[in-house]
Amino acid sequence: MSKHKQILAKQELEIVANVPVQKNEVFPRCTTHDCKGWPIITDNMSGEILCGSCGLVLEEKSLETISPHWSDPVDYLAKKSSGSINTLAMFDMNMTTIMSKRDSMGKSLSRTAKNEFYRLKILNARSIVASKNRTLRSALVFLNMLQMKLGIPDSIVENSAHMYRKAIRAKLTVGRKSKNIICACLYASCKQRGIPRSILEISVASNISKKEIARTYRSLVEKLDLSINPFSSREFLAGIANEAKISEKSRRDALEMIYSIEKAGLSQGKNPKALASASLYLACVLNAERKTQAEIAKASRITSTTIRTRYYDLKKFFLETIES
Repeated sequence: MSKHKQILAKQELEIVANVPVQKNEVFPRCTTHDCKGWPIITDNMSGEILCGSCGLVLEEKSLETISPHWSDPVDYLAKKSSGSINTLAMFDMNMTTIMSKRDSMGKSLSRTAKNEFYRLKILNARSIVASKNRTLRSALVFLNMLQMKLGIPDSIVENSAHMYRKAIRAKLTVGRKSKNIICACLYASCKQRGIPRSILEISVASNISKKEIARTYRSLVEKLDLSINPFSSREFLAGIANEAKISEKSRRDALEMIYSIEKAGLSQGKNPKALASASLYLACVLNAERKTQAEIAKASRITSTTIRTRYYDLKKFFLETIES
């Protein structure tokens, strides 16, 4: 570039830099001292607008941004959205077959092709309403209903559906109700992932007796050879305390009690919800917080007799610990 053209370009940049800021301008201007404020650069990857002279970010995220895979067509085809994901919580794994009367170019099919596709539609509809698929369909719909009632995450529902399909292959559904097996699978998945949901809560949500769910759960664990760790009382502590409106100090004291009990090995074979309720009641007594056994029993759905029994066990353990 000649010297004359360089001078003209420099003068144009100075003129542009000295232009006063308009309120209706599309791009913002850089207000940094001793900055030319030009050129304005738009980063399409992050949506930021920044000053090309000093690097100041003028706008963190612009309204008009394009896809982050625009620069690489191979990457775009690999990562572009192609519909909803496959899930085991639906009987067809979200891969519904849709047969149209037109081809891929939008042209109408011939009479012979239409007749062939009509027969395929009938066969597809018959396979959907088959007895095996119909049972699976109703069971998974029931599982989704339980998810909404109990507030269970999608990962637990996915694992429960996978476990139910394994139970079908192991022929555990023969002679048993599908709803009982779904409840047992859901309870087993909650125990595997550490989600505090008791059999009683699942029983109330599903309107199925606790005894039937427990019996089906034992058969499921035995037949499928599941490795399941028992619940910890710590997992039920927050829910019971929130329901009974117990103070934070009593919660912390109850948590320390549970740690001591588990370390001593006294929690084995005990109902974790009952231990959590008893530790909360003992903490309330020590902190002079007015909470009755009936209030904690209502919040935890454990009988007052059970809470009282566990309360005496805890009291005896801590008294012996202090004396020793």
